Amino acid sequence: MLLDLSQEMQIANSTQTNDFQSGGKLIVLTGPSGVGKGTLVQVLLQRHPELYLSISATTRAPRLGEVDGKHYYFVSRSDFEAMIAGNNLLEWAEFAGNYYGTPRVPVEQQIALGKTVLLEIELEGANQISTSCPNALRIFILPPSFNILEQRLRDRATESEPAILRRLQRAQIEIDGANNFDFQIVNDDLEEALHQLETAILT
Repeated sequence: MLLDLSQEMQIANSTQTNDFQSGGKLIVLTGPSGVGKGTLVQVLLQRHPELYLSISATTRAPRLGEVDGKHYYFVSRSDFEAMIAGNNLLEWAEFAGNYYGTPRVPVEQQIALGKTVLLEIELEGANQISTSCPNALRIFILPPSFNILEQRLRDRATESEPAILRRLQRAQIEIDGANNFDFQIVNDDLEEALHQLETAILT
């Protein structure tokens, strides 16, 4: 793993604050599975390489083609739990028996350099960020309609029917919380959604 956890914890314990005190800013992007968050972020980074995309840590095993330090920081369960105990994560959650979370130090380092940092995370993590970093800008990506979201999930053809139904149930709960965010962007037309995202982030 590229993170030196022992060094990270030492730095974090000596520099932790409840919010970032610098010229940089933190952008939290969330929305239900299938809404197109990943595509929006990918194109946004191509157009604005000065933006910094935060890399999450996880205890799950790497999938084919995934690179440590690029797609995720792959860590052991004991190391992740040590990060939780040391308050070295901005947010974290457990899904399907694996931990996922945002290491605090890399984000704080980029913020201190005046960078705009993007976090593409799940709703649970986004809600935690509102407590740990109350000045973060929180953006919720919505589908044009729930029926279209369902069709997008089915068009992937990568999951069983029970799995799709679970995602749809979770999506409804997530969409119900969209009003708590600073911005809501409907991802119907990609270019229009990107324009709204750029306006929210870069102005």
